[in-house]
Amino acid sequence: MAVERVQKILAASGLGSRRACEELIAQGRVSVDGRTVTLGAKADPREQVIAVDGERVPVNPELVYLLLNKPRDVVTTADDPQGRPKVTDLVPASPRVYPVGRLDRDTEGLLLLTNDGELSHRLAHPRYEIEKTYLAKVRGPVKRRAMRALREGVELDDGLAVARSVREMGESGERVLLELTISEGRKREVRRMLAAVGHPVERLARVRIGPISLGDISPGKYRPLNNAEVRELYKAVGLGKSPVDAHAKEDEQ
Repeated sequence: MAVERVQKILAASGLGSRRACEELIAQGRVSVDGRTVTLGAKADPREQVIAVDGERVPVNPELVYLLLNKPRDVVTTADDPQGRPKVTDLVPASPRVYPVGRLDRDTEGLLLLTNDGELSHRLAHPRYEIEKTYLAKVRGPVKRRAMRALREGVELDDGLAVARSVREMGESGERVLLELTISEGRKREVRRMLAAVGHPVERLARVRIGPISLGDISPGKYRPLNNAEVRELYKAVGLGKSPVDAHAKEDEQ
């Protein structure tokens, strides 16, 4: 077990300097597995949950979080029997990471990859209602009734699909760029919604998942998420609280 002093673990996670982390402990704001600790306490960052003010801090050095700008014609899988280009071909082979959810082969944009199974499960599960924002190029003009239908709900073969928000971002000739946000993730959902209102997608890119935005990273490139971004993802899926708080919440449901 890689047991270390808690202030050293927190500092290594990017939370602050060693001195600042010692102050947090001295103020009684740090817990390990739900129990407040004092200066000198040790923990195993690979096995134990460390929280500050009840907010869980990602400290396991074995966990990796990557943001990839997925190009078109690359499949979102770790293994492909057909031998097509895969998203995992675009990131380091070790440690092995897995895509969070899916993007269609012909959809580009933001994809997260990680070996943090708990976070990945929650980000992809509809129960947690993580918003995902897309930019879609369609043939215009897009009439008000189509926009209204997207907001109020479009009946698909697997149920009603509702856009949290939709707006026009600009026009280029006969093409219109739409920004559309959903909180589910059904197969080809955005494409099917737009086709249902008479505007089949010509090009589609995801630009945001929860608190994480694509930014200006080039297609086919990736970058590690920083510590603040990982903490924001934890909060978004309800992993921000210590195990004691999380279990109490689950018992109430």
